Amino acid sequence: MNDAKRSAPATQRNREPILRVLQRVLPAEGTVLEVGSGTGEHAIFLAPRLQPRQWQPSDIDPELLASIAAWMEEYPCKNLHPPLALDIRDATWSVERGEGKALQVAPITAIASINTIHIAPWSATEGLMAGAGRILPPGGILYLYGPFQRHGGHTAPSNESFHASLQFQNPEWGIRHLEDVIEVANGNQLEFLETVEMPANNFSVVFQKKYT
Repeated sequence: MNDAKRSAPATQRNREPILRVLQRVLPAEGTVLEVGSGTGEHAIFLAPRLQPRQWQPSDIDPELLASIAAWMEEYPCKNLHPPLALDIRDATWSVERGEGKALQVAPITAIASINTIHIAPWSATEGLMAGAGRILPPGGILYLYGPFQRHGGHTAPSNESFHASLQFQNPEWGIRHLEDVIEVANGNQLEFLETVEMPANNFSVVFQKKYT
């Protein structure tokens, strides 16, 4: 096993349900920019199953970028491209400067962010929505997966405990209120389409770039 590889056990549990939603909601072609690809395990699973779409992984952490590359080396796929360093809080993303091998094949038509916004400051959510609003074409999809608070509270006691543990690690982290996320999305020309209940008290949340 490549020493650069990292592993997230939850990937094995949630990847099939995530795939089913993505197969339904993603545009039929183009590049999917994965924001916060983490270990890279989602990328190597989803990319080959979502062809002919291109898959562009990215992350801010150099160790995770190395992990993504290591997984890709073991499980190569023609539509999965080398990971890109990307900080979604930047006013201009690296993909907007033309970086990312996938963009040489097809333009970005979707952005996917799996289990990211609760382990980042709120400014990252704001940056994600701003970037998606700039980059996605009309009709483009933004897909989020993870735990959310809804209607003013947690959806399960386990999520409440998880939220407390996140805030203990970093007061800027925590499970976000879905209504707050939708509000920021709306301010960036992103229309909320649906939530899908997922395993372990998580949700898929789907937005679409407005046509006007």
